[in-house]
Amino acid sequence: MSKLFTLTSIFALGALSLMAQRTGAVYGTVKDKNTQEALIGANIVIDGTELGASSDVEGNYRIENIPPGSYNLTCTYIGYEKSARANIVVTSGNDNNVTFELIEGGATELGEVVVSVNKSVQVRTAESPNSLQRLSAEEIKSNPGGNFDISRVIQALPGVGGTSGSVGGFRNDIIIRGGAPNENVFYLDGIEVPVINHFATQGSSGGPTGILNVSLIEDVQISTSSFNARYDNALSSVFQFKQKEGNPERLSGNVRLSGTEFATTLEGPLGSRNTTFLASARRSYLQFLFQAIDLPIRPNYWDFQYKLTHKINPKTTLTAIGIGAIDEFSFAVPRETTPDKEYVLRSQPSIEQWNYTVGFALKRLINNGFVNVTLSRNMFDNALDKFEDGQTGVETLRTLRIRSQEAENKLRVDVNKYVSDWKFSYGGMVQYVRFSNDLFNRLRKEIRDSAGNLLQPEVTLQASSNIDFFRFGFFGQVSRSFFNNRLSLSAGLRTDMNTFTDTGGNPLKTLSPRFSASYALAKKWNVNASVGRYAKIPIYTVLGFRDESGNFVNKNNEYVISDHVVAGLEYLPSESARITVEGFYKLYSNYPVSVRDGISLANQGGNFGAIGNEAVLSTGEGRSYGVEFFFQQTLSKNLFAVFSYTLFQSEFTGTDGKFKPSAWDTRHLLSAQLGLKFKGNWELGLKYRFQAGAPYTPFDLVASQQNYAALGVGILDYSQLNTARLGDFQQFDFRVDKKFNFRRWTLDLYIDITNAFRFPSPAYPQYTFQRTADNSGFATTDGQALLPDGSNAIPLILDNDDPSFVPTFGFIVEF
Repeated sequence: MSKLFTLTSIFALGALSLMAQRTGAVYGTVKDKNTQEALIGANIVIDGTELGASSDVEGNYRIENIPPGSYNLTCTYIGYEKSARANIVVTSGNDNNVTFELIEGGATELGEVVVSVNKSVQVRTAESPNSLQRLSAEEIKSNPGGNFDISRVIQALPGVGGTSGSVGGFRNDIIIRGGAPNENVFYLDGIEVPVINHFATQGSSGGPTGILNVSLIEDVQISTSSFNARYDNALSSVFQFKQKEGNPERLSGNVRLSGTEFATTLEGPLGSRNTTFLASARRSYLQFLFQAIDLPIRPNYWDFQYKLTHKINPKTTLTAIGIGAIDEFSFAVPRETTPDKEYVLRSQPSIEQWNYTVGFALKRLINNGFVNVTLSRNMFDNALDKFEDGQTGVETLRTLRIRSQEAENKLRVDVNKYVSDWKFSYGGMVQYVRFSNDLFNRLRKEIRDSAGNLLQPEVTLQASSNIDFFRFGFFGQVSRSFFNNRLSLSAGLRTDMNTFTDTGGNPLKTLSPRFSASYALAKKWNVNASVGRYAKIPIYTVLGFRDESGNFVNKNNEYVISDHVVAGLEYLPSESARITVEGFYKLYSNYPVSVRDGISLANQGGNFGAIGNEAVLSTGEGRSYGVEFFFQQTLSKNLFAVFSYTLFQSEFTGTDGKFKPSAWDTRHLLSAQLGLKFKGNWELGLKYRFQAGAPYTPFDLVASQQNYAALGVGILDYSQLNTARLGDFQQFDFRVDKKFNFRRWTLDLYIDITNAFRFPSPAYPQYTFQRTADNSGFATTDGQALLPDGSNAIPLILDNDDPSFVPTFGFIVEF
């Protein structure tokens, strides 16, 4: 029977291959990078073939009748540097949208030869000459173990880690160069998107899975320092997600089934070529999977994304974007319970969230430049509930209730000019913010002994607040190249203010200068350096917190300040390879410190729920420093590769003023990825990640035993903050794809194995009580019922390092 099945499968695959002799197309636009003007007559060729095209009067081009496969595209134009895009996967199902933005500086007439290395693999700019990386959509889609999730894929880049310590690598908390997850900002086509993950931690930015649909993304640019002055509130990184343009020729799209979700995407023209759209919707089915394997959690989510582009005239384009999510995280009693499942039921809150960002972006070309105007609104609604012993709905047993909303209305304007080798930009932004929060949190339950004597008083946080205020900021940036583009210099200045905090109206408090330089030592060698100061407003949960008397106790908090110094070398050994070595030093001041616990909020944000609902002081300091190595080989001879290693140290102070390792101080980060393309549209991807053990804080055993029955979690001993470390985290993933191309549609079958070698996934230990032999209740030392103070309980600490082996079989249909 097995032989018959094997023969039948081989025959079916062969038949599909014979039927799949179809072609695809690539289209896009060629622009001047500095002025955004269309370039007429640029030549675009597919390397290794005789196929190509020239851009028309609107800068558009289209190449058809391309055999399916992976290609590199090269674009040339007289007077401009050559540009290339690697690993463009052509299928018969979808047309590929590839945009080129060229920089002046190449040959100025036909026949002139300019000796320069191809800068297509280079991503640095005058404003950000270092700490800048770029990922293409194909690198995201085909990333082994990435599950089409951008937040996971970027962990292959230097300096980027995740919270493997908190939940064994299951979350998307982006930790960059030792900074907290809330130090990153995200932009989608120039519009800020505060929430990019489902089940997000309020006051932070992480969650278990991403919201952005990779089918709509053209590329992602990540800056981990040297931030352009136009971006506010960034201390660790700026993410710029660029969506592709909708297909102007025909309706097309795809349907995708992965290990966690079902997704569909549509794109095409609306009435004419001047108006196009992109739209997608995704639905999780994890809740059904977890029910089948008898796990007590039931995560459930939807997300939606769209983009409309209308070219009003050759100089004016209006874009509308939207992204939103609906999340529900609930629990169910398992059919067969275990200490691990009981811990999950007791320790985690139920979550109901929704969020959205909608906005309009207007780009107007002007003489030697362009103007951007964006108007957007984003909103986040968060509801958390937690009860003793997992008994949902019994108010006397409630330990947590949060009902919170954050809303921002934003207007941003920036002017960008390029005149006589000088490039400058300036602009400003204004935001109207509304934040409401209704909080009840029982931190300790009253405990008495059998004689009625008070052993522990109840400690409860209860507050309600509703605030609104304005935020505004202004920036300027100027850049210039010297000595035939050998030396590039850039300087920027920014200030941000608000109408809520005590010193928020003083522009000198957040004055943030920055300077960067890049020098070409030789044809293939560049030295890059930057210094800068960056500022971030305290998170809204901190600003909106009231004490028992109704006072806003955190109005005196200052903007968090981070000073960066970065220097490094870049080597371009070939047109497809890039090597960088960078050293960095980040110094923090005004970091918020918990009054109650005495620790820096830099240690929080890696778990579900919310952070910042407490009194804090702006007295904390921090420092993070290290060195990074990065190698990237774009597609060449059917192979591409990425390797990165980071050695760093991250420390912050609490109320005692002593520097201690932060929760993100994993010291060593290593990632290696290899992609191979084979004949017959077969692809293989391999990835290995290593992260040294994350610090953690041991339990206060006495307080934990007294409070576990009421709180469902152990109590940490902050006098031993981060003095212990987990085991090292490592993971090997692989993925195999096979594409079948038919007339006007493509079938992609894939296998994606996460943690194929079943390495342990170290996570924070879990405090619980030992269960009875039949698992019907808690075991006790005296055989009696569990006492309220837990004195007759038998404490048990679970290691929490089970492997997270996830095999996925899926498909993508493009049409």
